[in-house]
Amino acid sequence: MSTAAEKAAILVEALPYIKKFYGKTVVIKYGGHAMLNRELKEAVLTDVVLMKYVGMHPVIVHGGGPDITGMLKRLGIQSNFVNGLRVTDADTMEIVEMVLVGKINKEIVARINRIGGRAVGLSGKDACLFEAVKKCAKVQTSEGEMTADLGYVGEISRVNPGIVTTIIAEGYIPVIAPVAVGEEGEGYNINADTAAGRLAAALGADKLIILTDVEGIMRDRNDPASLISVLRASEVPALIEEGIIEGGMIPKVECCLDALSSGVKTTHILDGRIPHSILLELFTDQGIGTMVEN
Repeated sequence: MSTAAEKAAILVEALPYIKKFYGKTVVIKYGGHAMLNRELKEAVLTDVVLMKYVGMHPVIVHGGGPDITGMLKRLGIQSNFVNGLRVTDADTMEIVEMVLVGKINKEIVARINRIGGRAVGLSGKDACLFEAVKKCAKVQTSEGEMTADLGYVGEISRVNPGIVTTIIAEGYIPVIAPVAVGEEGEGYNINADTAAGRLAAALGADKLIILTDVEGIMRDRNDPASLISVLRASEVPALIEEGIIEGGMIPKVECCLDALSSGVKTTHILDGRIPHSILLELFTDQGIGTMVEN
């Protein structure tokens, strides 16, 4: 058990970071195993509440793929994916919106409020936070490259962050479901990583944190000691070429690069399976995960 002196040392170590990040906005993409495990849910959201109490402005953008898939399965609707994107017809979009906005979003808000924070739930439709247009995917077939219709999968065309800045100014923690609004008022399903990155840029956030189910970016996926703690944006193309950054990590890193190019100071890819990973990254000298910066 930690001694009182050890606990005091931890607080002293955190002090310069608390001072550095006071008043700063941090956008957190909340997803992966940290949304499925009860203890990890509590740890992540406790971190967020603590951030608020020490003067930071956390903003949560959450996913919900497993819950959506589970609900569709219960209703007998098959899930189809193209290039990792869920094909979303009108019936599926109703379920997506119901699960993301009506279920997951409100569960997160209720949990934060119970822990001691004050949270407000939103979707990208509220105050036209996320405006979107229809997104199409390019797929390779035996006949060459073709365009696949993804249905109500959207690509963000505009972010209107006023509602979020208002909520922050009133002392609340915004919790946002990645659903956007189209020109005719229709809903669009938006990739949560992309939504978090675009919102971070629009808010002029100091940091973007993406919670994942991996330790970060490693030179050798079988060797945790090969974790890349700090990655420069200029190094990314070579790592993709070498196959070190591959698969599902590529869009997450690209999301980080887009945020950096739009003014976000630093981005972080963290293992959400580690309890209190956010605090460990923000408030300790060693940190964990991979920080991507210019």
